[in-house]
Amino acid sequence: MSRIVYVNGEYLPEEQAVVSVFDRGFLMADGVYEVTSVLGGKLIDFAGHCARLNRSLGELDMARPCSDEELLAIHRELVARNGIVDGLVYLQVTRGNPGDRDFVFPDPDETKPTLVLFTQSKPGLAESPAAKTGWKVISIDDIRWGRRDIKTTQLLYPSMGKMMAKKAGADDAWLIEDGFVTEGTSNNAYIVKGGRIITRALSNDILHGITRAAVLRFASEAQMQVEERSFTIDEAKTADEAFVTSASAFVMPVVEVDGAALGDGRPGPVATRLREIYLEESLKAAV
Repeated sequence: MSRIVYVNGEYLPEEQAVVSVFDRGFLMADGVYEVTSVLGGKLIDFAGHCARLNRSLGELDMARPCSDEELLAIHRELVARNGIVDGLVYLQVTRGNPGDRDFVFPDPDETKPTLVLFTQSKPGLAESPAAKTGWKVISIDDIRWGRRDIKTTQLLYPSMGKMMAKKAGADDAWLIEDGFVTEGTSNNAYIVKGGRIITRALSNDILHGITRAAVLRFASEAQMQVEERSFTIDEAKTADEAFVTSASAFVMPVVEVDGAALGDGRPGPVATRLREIYLEESLKAAV
């Protein structure tokens, strides 16, 4: 059975799901996206993803393609049509197809945004074996543009970072700017020292992670100490433990940074407990 994809109001077999070569998402990376996890057939943190999507669109002066309620209906329809139990729903909005290539934004009254959604089935998403062993990360220079708080489709350098990590025998890369860790290639980064959870404060320098917000809230409710500040890669290498958060990895322990093992080289108790809490609470609130 062919996967069903949503394109501008139509549910189509993936073989028929196409956009124009003149679409600005293709020509200019002029688009934003969101990824929402599905567990047990339900959407995780959907309201947060909608809020961030609307913020990204607003920061780029891009029109909303539809309402949050309509987006929820589309997500649910795609999950149902594709029989997704555990997996992901990818959503992308671009500034649309003005009919030719031009650096100048098209008139939004004449060029409507392009809206595309598709699903990815990932059975057992919450039971990832990596959560039991932890990730190894390397550090690389952060040379991305300055508005990382906008979730754009400009993902070439993060993709290159993933490949650098793979070549080095690691799972991911942490990006370094002015001596401090900004974030992972597709996740927010944390260390734990003396029982305190340390992560970079929100700014234009990092993505305002939806999972990050939930995890920090749950940590506070569990009486864990959280310190939002920048940390260096050397500080990370001597941390008691570390982890990352994202919509697809949830809370993923990090056990090695640039070849230095953290703690006893196994997932630490803070990351392990936060993963349990996040999954338990998120499933309760899933829609």
